[in-house]
Amino acid sequence: MIVQSVRWIGFLILLVLAPGCQKPGPPPAAPSAPVVRYVELPTTKVVNYEYFTGRTDAAEMVEVRARVTGYLDKIGFTPGEEVKEKQLLFQIDPRPYKAELNRVKSQVLLSEAKLKLAEADVARTKGIAKTPGAISKQDIDRYLSAQTEANAAVKSSMAMVEMADLNIGFTDVKAPIAGRAGRNLLTVGNLVVQDQTLLTTIVSESPMFIYFDVDERTMLRMRQLIPENNYRDAKNIEIRFGLANETNEYPHPCKLDFINNRVNSSTGTLQIRASTLNPKAEDQSSRLLTAGLFVRIRLGLGESKQGIVVPQAAISSDQSRKFLLVVNEKNIVEYRPIIAGAIQPDGQQYIEPVSVIREETSFRPAREGETGEPSIQAGMKVIVGGMQRVRPGTEVLPKPLVSPAATAAK
Repeated sequence: MIVQSVRWIGFLILLVLAPGCQKPGPPPAAPSAPVVRYVELPTTKVVNYEYFTGRTDAAEMVEVRARVTGYLDKIGFTPGEEVKEKQLLFQIDPRPYKAELNRVKSQVLLSEAKLKLAEADVARTKGIAKTPGAISKQDIDRYLSAQTEANAAVKSSMAMVEMADLNIGFTDVKAPIAGRAGRNLLTVGNLVVQDQTLLTTIVSESPMFIYFDVDERTMLRMRQLIPENNYRDAKNIEIRFGLANETNEYPHPCKLDFINNRVNSSTGTLQIRASTLNPKAEDQSSRLLTAGLFVRIRLGLGESKQGIVVPQAAISSDQSRKFLLVVNEKNIVEYRPIIAGAIQPDGQQYIEPVSVIREETSFRPAREGETGEPSIQAGMKVIVGGMQRVRPGTEVLPKPLVSPAATAAK
């Protein structure tokens, strides 16, 4: 019994001492530096762009109404299709107006017959008047007046013929302009009232106008670039637009066409109009623009200049301040404040440096009276990928970005 107890005690002692006999494991690996992607700040030509929204509108729009009253007899166009100028759109029953034309023509014949009788009476009166006392002066005046009245009746009847002939022509309602017709608002057999009943509408399609509003600051800069108020020849103003399905693209050029003569006091904006051709597609079935479309406007002011651009994805915000994260020569992340300028094509943005003061581990904007250094310079390595994993003062493993276009898309 004692021997068995001694064995159990020895076994327990071995269990306690066994861990101490194991070899110590390797120390934990030190955390590796996070990988970030960067681009070097390039110097390139930049343009001062401003961005607005606008709407397209037709150069001409007509509400088609009949100029005579009658029952609709025929529709001569396909709703929604393009129509040519003078093309027949509607025909109103012309029979009542043809009957009226025949009536007034017969009235002309009657008036001409009365005129001939009056002329014959005047001729006889003049022959009788050669005998003294054969006819009174009053009778002579009465015959002359009858001739004048018959002559006026002929002219009145001829005017009625002309009016009746016009009314027959008005029974054919034709397109006053070329463009795209809307739907027919009446069907055959309905009564059309002169100058009241709206039959359809037509809008022209080429050229197409684009209206948009600019702020006062932009307006004043535009005025400086327009020589002698001849805005149609302003070569330092470039206008391009993109449609709703052309995200961040402005592929279509247009030309400054009109500047309103007054600033809207409620909004502080001035209305601008640009014009653009609106050719048919290759299949000749449709055109690019329709009146009323929403468009995005890119307004370029002035000539291009040298400047620094950076992908928009690299710009971060600290409340109202904009900044970049830059990798220095020791692979340490630095905070660099900037001034964000005009957005450039291909997802790039123009930036300007801020005067900064270097401190131990960071930079701060220079105060009034302090002489600092520019916060950014061409050639600096700006982080565009992996920014969420680092902060100023972090040591990183920088790797160049392969495709700037991919960064812009990101």
